[in-house]
Order: sequence, then C-alpha cells, then structure tokens
Amino acid sequence: MHTIVNRTRGVTQVLSKHVAPTLAVRQRSEAAVSHDQESLRPDNCQTPTMLEIGTRRPFNEDHDIVRGSCRKWWEQEVVPYHTQWEKEGQVSRECWQSAGANGFLAMTTPEAYGGYGGSILDAAIMWEEQSYSGCTGPGFAIHSDICAPYIVNHGTEEQKHQWLPGLVEGKQIAALGMTEPSAGSDLQGMKTTAVRDGDEWVINGSKVFITNGQMCDLLILAAKTDPNAAKPAAGMSLFLVDTSTEGFSRGKNLSKIGMKAQDTSELFFDDLRVPHSALLGVENGMNRGFYMMMEELPQERLLIAGMGVAAAEACFEMTREYVKDRKAFGTTLFKGMQTIRHELAEIKTEVAVGRAFYDNCLMLHNEGRLDSQMASMAKYYCTDLQNQTANRCLQLFGGWGYMMEYPIARAFIDGRVQQIYGGANEIMKELISRSI
Repeated sequence: MHTIVNRTRGVTQVLSKHVAPTLAVRQRSEAAVSHDQESLRPDNCQTPTMLEIGTRRPFNEDHDIVRGSCRKWWEQEVVPYHTQWEKEGQVSRECWQSAGANGFLAMTTPEAYGGYGGSILDAAIMWEEQSYSGCTGPGFAIHSDICAPYIVNHGTEEQKHQWLPGLVEGKQIAALGMTEPSAGSDLQGMKTTAVRDGDEWVINGSKVFITNGQMCDLLILAAKTDPNAAKPAAGMSLFLVDTSTEGFSRGKNLSKIGMKAQDTSELFFDDLRVPHSALLGVENGMNRGFYMMMEELPQERLLIAGMGVAAAEACFEMTREYVKDRKAFGTTLFKGMQTIRHELAEIKTEVAVGRAFYDNCLMLHNEGRLDSQMASMAKYYCTDLQNQTANRCLQLFGGWGYMMEYPIARAFIDGRVQQIYGGANEIMKELISRSI
C-alpha cells in the first residue's frame, strides 16, 4: 500500500485511500462498533497464529487496514536496520521522519494541531506491531502516547501549536524527564528544582534512565516549584524544555543489558533558564505537575502492558515454529516430546488469558473508564507474563536460544526492563492493594 503525503499549509495529511478513512476523516468512535460486528471477530488464540490480522473484538476492519500498513512499515523500515542501530546505540532520525510521514506518530493528536485524530485503538496497533517486529529501538510509544498527550490534555493553545505538529511529523523527538538517581518510582522524592526569576524559571538538577534522551528536542521535565508545599505532590510542576537551551546537557548514552538500539541517558540542568510560557499549562499548571502525571500514568501503564502481551505472543509463535521444524531423535521436537507439546499448551493458554484481560482494559480506556487499579494490574501482570514466556520459550530453543542471532534471545533480554519502568511491578501491587 502506498501512502501519499501532501503538505498543505504546513500540516501533514495522509491521503491513502485506505488509511484516510481510519485516521484523517474518521468521525465516529470505535466504541460505537456494533455488537454483531464485534461478535464475528475471533479471538487471536482461535486463529492459525496469534499474530493474525482480523482478530480481537476491540478492533474493526478499518483497524485491520491500519495494522497491515503498520506491520509492513516495521518490516521494511526498521527490521533491516535494527542490528546496526543496536551497534550505534540509537535509531536514525530518518526512521522517525518516515514514521511521521506515514502517520504512525502521535496518532491520537487532534487534526487542529497537525494530527490525524485517531483513537487509542489506532495507537495500540503501533505498540503491538513494534513488539511483534522484535525491534525495541524506536522510542515511539513514550513520544507519541505519553509525551504528546501531556501537551494535548494540559497544554495551552500556544504550546499545542508550538510542539504538536513537529511531534506528529517526527521532526522533533520528545522525552519525559521524571526519574532521578535517588528517586525512581518515588516521584515525590525528586530533587530537581525550578525557581521563579521574573518571567523566567531557573532549573537545576538531573534525571536518569531517560528514553530518547540522546535524541530528544523536547523534554517534558518534572521539577519542584514550591519547596514549602504541605505535601511534595502539591509543589511540583512540568516544563516544556527546548533541549537546545543553554544550561541543558546530556550525559553519555547509558550501556544497558537490553534495548541497545534505544537511546537512554542521564540529563543535567545547570541554571537552565526557561520562560514562564514553558510551564505546561502556564498558570493552570502551576504546582499541578504531580496531578497531571497521575492522570496520564494509566495510559502509560496500559501501553507497557500492551507491548508486553504482544511480545509474549511473538515469543510463542517463534517457538512454535522452531519446535515444529527442529529435528531430534528421528522426528521433530513437537511430534516426539509430549513435554514440549504440553509446555506450549500451557504457554498459549496463559498468553490468551493475558490478552483477554488486556483487551478488556483497552476497551475500557477507549471508553474513558480505565482506572488506576486496573492499569496497574495490566502493567504488572502482562510484563510478568512477557518475561515468564520469554524464559520458557528460550529454554525450548536449547543452546540456540542463547545466541543473539535468534530473536528469542533478544526478546529475553529486552523484555526485562518492562517489569521496572513505568513504575516497578512491586509498586503496582502496592497500588492495587490500596483498593482491597
């Protein structure tokens, strides 16, 4: 499918006869899909493979077209180059711009700000297809579905017009600056400060483990703005920081055990001066940063869960293919060993259970009804499932599973961080327990 990109009045429009109905001009909500249409779609555990297009009740035929286009893009524009990007420690800017030109970045951004007005279901297709491709390098999810929504939901009109078109086009890359060396999941323990000086704010401090940190043009930065607040949560604000500003600096690209093509950095702020207009929401955002973060965290945790269960499905499928082809003792591993058949039966069942719960959470979120408790459940359960599945599947590859030339090896090491970022899974359980 060929996508024609037409630039009119500086706004990118995707004019593919297939994609346009689903993103650019689709007016109806996916929540209105009829019950009859939903009931005709099989669950993906009922089809020849769990990666089959045309499955799952949250989606419809329009989404299937988007998924097909998206899958083709990952296969052609990312998979052939990912190994080289792992060596370089980051993906290319051309990759970002290609994703933007094809309508795959910040898909839920309204048309008024250069976006396509898609739903969270469109965005979820991109998360899932990234996991199916096995390419963890592009930090698209945090850019598109964590950073951009902060601006859409909390920014002023000026801020939206300043930043969102560039994020949609992939000409500007966004990162989120929350985590600090001494405050990981404990956001209220952060030490970065912003002090008002006339019409400017002076920011000092540092952040660590920042996805897109080496490449970002925009940093949504959390800092303390009221050190005398009765509660730490009441004295925190978010800033839209242009990373070309004097006083901003990047540390080295951190060396990680996995996700080697995804740039992850320490960031430093030494008397970094930003205008008052850089405060997210300006007057409406003063000392409201923590509450903004709490509003956006359910979507962040949902997308991590979505990438997790999709990665588990990909692990299952590559393992099923391997054991049905691998010969041992005069037959294939699958035919010759009941223990392997039963192991795959267990894995498929557990992955299908995770998929069912996640899809329910996705539908709730599309309807505006996903709460923090369920998002936390999805995040911890699906990322635990991802890692357990990768571990069990790698074992079935034997020694070859330990070789990086096999995708299962990359899935095993890349998936580990999913249980840590976005709030460690131990924190997710603590949040869930508060509702018990």
